[in-house]
Amino acid sequence: MSTTRKAHLQIHFCVLLWGFTAILGKLITLPALPMVWWRMLIVAVALLLFPRVWRGLRAMPVKLIGAYAGIGALVALHWLTFYGAIKLANASVGALCIAIAPIFLAFIEPWVARRRFDPRELLMGIGVVPGVALVLGGIPGGMRTGLLIGVLSALFVALFSAFNKRMVEHADPLTVTCIELGSGTVFLTLLAPLLPHTGALLPVPGLHDTLLLLVLSLGCTLLPFALALGALRHLSAFTTQMTTNLEPVYAIVLAIPFLGEQRQLDGLFYLGVVIILSTVFLHPWISRKKPTRVPGEILGTAEAKNLGE
Repeated sequence: MSTTRKAHLQIHFCVLLWGFTAILGKLITLPALPMVWWRMLIVAVALLLFPRVWRGLRAMPVKLIGAYAGIGALVALHWLTFYGAIKLANASVGALCIAIAPIFLAFIEPWVARRRFDPRELLMGIGVVPGVALVLGGIPGGMRTGLLIGVLSALFVALFSAFNKRMVEHADPLTVTCIELGSGTVFLTLLAPLLPHTGALLPVPGLHDTLLLLVLSLGCTLLPFALALGALRHLSAFTTQMTTNLEPVYAIVLAIPFLGEQRQLDGLFYLGVVIILSTVFLHPWISRKKPTRVPGEILGTAEAKNLGE
């Protein structure tokens, strides 16, 4: 098997694993906040077992650590709202909201990167509106709050992706991920008392949830992270973006056999999904001249693998 073909298979496998994160988010019985807190903590602690991460931490200026810690708070807010959307609606709705993230990124990245806005990206934003309208009409009324929170999650994805892209070359990606997820854990610890809750703020999960959290953290975050780091060295920016755009497709398809969500949604929802995803897949074509992706922007955020450009 050629190196390029192997890299293609690795990236598709990574995207499949990322697609499972929405399913696991629905299967884990913990509320969104403690689930995200445990996930970030597990990944950060696991990364601290790598000597490479400690070397990166010792070499990094304090100011840069602070900048990555700030991005980590955005990552925490993304995961919190993403899993909140899944709990309030379902995995398909949460995954669809991730598909909207590139639309927000098209508007946010020029501001963060201090570059001129491309009018073609405005067309992409307009193109997704009919799809969102159809999705709103295709979900039960009780899920619409979840959809709105999911859209907020997509906004946080765009924000941390844009800031990570701006700082992508300044440090080792494993070290950056450890800082961001570790600081995200601290941020959620401070945020927890301010949010409505019943019972313990950050409860210890039972055996069922512990096993699923380990799969989510190690199998669907660290494993694809490591595989993608190697695969990206052999793939073009265009190929990578087109493949990672499949993540919400995988998640929505997986939600049918694992969760039976097709019984909760009607044809309008799936028609809206097709329109939104068509717009998202069009984006790499209209921006094909952008710089090549680099591994450093792969954050251990399984749902939104904006792998950088």
